[in-house]
Amino acid sequence: MLDGRLRVGVERGTVPIGAALRRTGVTPDQLTGLGLLLAAAAGVAVAASHLILAAFLIGFCGLADLLDGPVAKARGSASFRGAFFDSVADRVSDVFMLAGVALYLGRSHEAVLVLGVLAASMLPSYVRAKAETLGLAARGGFMERAERMIVLGVAIFIQAFVSAPVLLVALWLILALSLLTTGQRFVSGWRQASTEPVMASAPVPRVDRSRPARERSTPHLAGVPARRPGDL
Repeated sequence: MLDGRLRVGVERGTVPIGAALRRTGVTPDQLTGLGLLLAAAAGVAVAASHLILAAFLIGFCGLADLLDGPVAKARGSASFRGAFFDSVADRVSDVFMLAGVALYLGRSHEAVLVLGVLAASMLPSYVRAKAETLGLAARGGFMERAERMIVLGVAIFIQAFVSAPVLLVALWLILALSLLTTGQRFVSGWRQASTEPVMASAPVPRVDRSRPARERSTPHLAGVPARRPGDL
């Protein structure tokens, strides 16, 4: 709601800040990466009960996310790669911060593990979906949904007959391989996006001209900015 109402005003107000940061040599990807690191630090701070520190870290994380778009525009470097990186980084940042909150509230490492598996299971699908909206391809990996269902189902079945922590081991395996799959898909999308031209304002979906026109379909991206000014 706030994003829709304040976006225009925020974008207008951050234009001079973006221009000033451009002169320092700061790049949009550096700001996005900084925001990701701050989100991870905030999650650790919350988990350790350093709530005031965590609040400041979250604020700085939001500031970094707010400014990467204006810097990209000031540099004239808004790109498919930047849009892809920024969007995926936002989702990973959410995972870091919410995992910290879960640890702070629950104090149960098993519960947080389940939360981590849930988040990690969603990330490969998100990376693939985001890549496809930009006309890229990001599929495959060691732990897709079918593999997750097989590992989880077999582990639950075995756990019914043994006292060993088979289910916990399976959850750690799913977590690790899901994150690896996310990394594989991200690298694939990043490499493809790196070859795309700089965008003037919004990504233009590519058309597969190898198929007849009536069979072509491209995602609707009209009005979607190359980088968002942040989730307000």
